[in-house]
Amino acid sequence: MKRTKENSEHYHWGNECSGWHLVQSEDLSIIEERMPPHTQETKHYHKKAEQFFRIIKGTATFEIEDNTIEINEGEGVHIPPNTNHKISNDQSGPLEFLVISRPTTLGDRYNTQATD
Repeated sequence: MKRTKENSEHYHWGNECSGWHLVQSEDLSIIEERMPPHTQETKHYHKKAEQFFRIIKGTATFEIEDNTIEINEGEGVHIPPNTNHKISNDQSGPLEFLVISRPTTLGDRYNTQATD
């Protein structure tokens, strides 16, 4: 089946952030997400899931363990299981990206800092 944001399940998270489930199964999750300027998620890790983030539009700031890196449009980053991480949009425009998780992160998210 052809998948688009328009025919995929939509949800809100954080402060005005959005996600669309393009693929949602126990073994694989592919989500297109949008973060408005100056938003971030809570630092966390997954015990089982590995993730790959691919930036579609904008520049993402990632905190991975004790390192901070910027990932630009057209670039990606792999997050292995048991790795503390968070994504932020420190820019003045929206951030759009794909996050691919194997297996799904449903029930496999452990916050390592207080929620925002």
